[in-house]
Amino acid sequence: MATQEKQLDVICLGRIAVDFYAQQIGARLEDASTFSKYLGGSSGNVAYGTAIQGLRSGMLARVGDEHMGRFLREELQRVGADTQCLITDPRRLTGLVILGIKDQETFPLIFYRENCADMALTPDDIDESYIASSRALAITGTHLSHPNTRAAVLKALEYARRHGLRTALDIDYRPVLWGLTSPGDGETRFVESEQVTRELQEVLHHFDLIVGTEEEFHIAGGSTDTLTALKNVRRATRATLVCKRGAQGCSVFEGEIADDWRQVKLHSGVRVEVLNVLGAGDAFMSGLLRGYLNDEGWDQACRYANACGALVVSRHGCAPAMPTKSELDDYLLRERQVPRPDRDARLNHLHRVTTRKRQWPELCVFAFDHRKQLADMAREANVGEERIPRLKTLLLAAAQQAAEQAGLHGNSGILADTTYGQAALNEITGQGWWIGRPVELPSSRPLRLEHGNIGSQLIDWPQEHVVKCLVFYHPHDAAELRREQDELIADIYRGCCKSGHELLLEVILPDSNADKDERYYLEMIEHFYQLGVQPDWWKLPPLSAAHWQRVGALIEANDPHCRGVLILGLDSPEETLKAGFAAAADARWVKGFAVGRTIFGQPSRRWLQGELDDAALIEQVKQKYLTLIGFWRQYRPQSDGAR
Repeated sequence: MATQEKQLDVICLGRIAVDFYAQQIGARLEDASTFSKYLGGSSGNVAYGTAIQGLRSGMLARVGDEHMGRFLREELQRVGADTQCLITDPRRLTGLVILGIKDQETFPLIFYRENCADMALTPDDIDESYIASSRALAITGTHLSHPNTRAAVLKALEYARRHGLRTALDIDYRPVLWGLTSPGDGETRFVESEQVTRELQEVLHHFDLIVGTEEEFHIAGGSTDTLTALKNVRRATRATLVCKRGAQGCSVFEGEIADDWRQVKLHSGVRVEVLNVLGAGDAFMSGLLRGYLNDEGWDQACRYANACGALVVSRHGCAPAMPTKSELDDYLLRERQVPRPDRDARLNHLHRVTTRKRQWPELCVFAFDHRKQLADMAREANVGEERIPRLKTLLLAAAQQAAEQAGLHGNSGILADTTYGQAALNEITGQGWWIGRPVELPSSRPLRLEHGNIGSQLIDWPQEHVVKCLVFYHPHDAAELRREQDELIADIYRGCCKSGHELLLEVILPDSNADKDERYYLEMIEHFYQLGVQPDWWKLPPLSAAHWQRVGALIEANDPHCRGVLILGLDSPEETLKAGFAAAADARWVKGFAVGRTIFGQPSRRWLQGELDDAALIEQVKQKYLTLIGFWRQYRPQSDGAR
């Protein structure tokens, strides 16, 4: 198969698992109380890491027929990795790893891999046509430790050689997975073993590229002197050897091995503060493969590799800590001006915005996160507030029916609250909708949060929920009021950056100030950017076409990775919103609307008063929502979700 016909750049064959990382830094694993769940396993990490570096990667392994297996599959698919040969094993569970971060040198971990899915890979699982569809095959060493997986690896290597693939081995030595330590000792990185050395050396000749730490070459070469070990490896293979040398960087050996390190070129590493070394090697391999498979030369490949590894050791987790192509390229363009990439605000922002899980080119959001307004309606109707949660589940049903009828196909969303709307939130979560939740105390000015500080709120939010914060703000407010609101908004933004939740910042000029010139929205957007607040979304009232262009220019200049703007409703008549949509027709940063009372106000009031039954409420709300979707599409037909 000719190179230009290859569908994939690299197939990763080996370990894939779910990592549970303790969130309490400095605690013993015995004392850890909460964990973050990530994609893990050396080959899984490399498939993920190469995909976000722009390579077309594929994963060849097994996962269980359960929630964790589906999680791994979805995580790989989200970044564009091919999973057609990620086999679902009907009888075994997905492997798990539990990890802690005690200090810079101590990383306790336990592999839960007894008869797990990925270790059940057999030669029958290796499809020759799939191997032939790739330019390269990357193996990790764990699968050489068991007869069945070893046979599968050898069959894949046979097909790779037959079809002219480049072959790479990450030695990835874990003594516990070779049965050399107690089952609970996953932290130990090196145990001498003549058997392991022999079994590794039997297969080294199959590879064009072999990558490992000094200790991993010690086991492959059967010597604890690194240069001696490398010479022993060289006797078994003509592969290019890349030896990772920790914080120093790495060295590449294409020919004979020198007798003295002073004769060996060092590709220097990147200085960062180490939080967690776990996963750094997989990031290194991902960056190295980018340069290697794109034929950029070893100097550039090692630049990619060293920078990827350095960024990961400064972050929590493995796969989610890996830099994207945009992030890595930005760093390498500025590396002399960024002595500590782990502390660089621009780089951290790039990591946040280029690792988002969904794209939303258009959004038609039904907002029913209102609390005060609905409580007022209930009092006017002489009914208790306990009716409002039922109302909100009906509003959700109307939203779902409208989205289906309009063919929104993933471009639909809701704003709902926890005070009355928790049941609606629970029902829609996980169904692919955009979901926003308010954090502000209704009508508060200065801004206050309804349910405590931002950290205590977000700890139990689903990751897909967007933090919506409404602030009544005016550039001519008193300095103390502006300072107080600025500080809280900045704290909310920092909390979202820490938790990984997106932020929608809704800004409305207060009724208490009669001066409501729309130019103030430009001033406020610029002001928040100058504070260092870069919300994922803005929510603004309808503006003139000229001001929408100025808003777009501000976003472009300050955060070109911003998700965009949603137009709010403020209980405006439908025709007013229609005119607002028309004014935004050419504003590419306006991605849709998030409107509430214009849709639900009148029908909800009548339902609370007993004038409408459930079905009539749903029908009227659905039609009003469909009307606004129709107005939006009248002026934005090119973003029609039904295309």
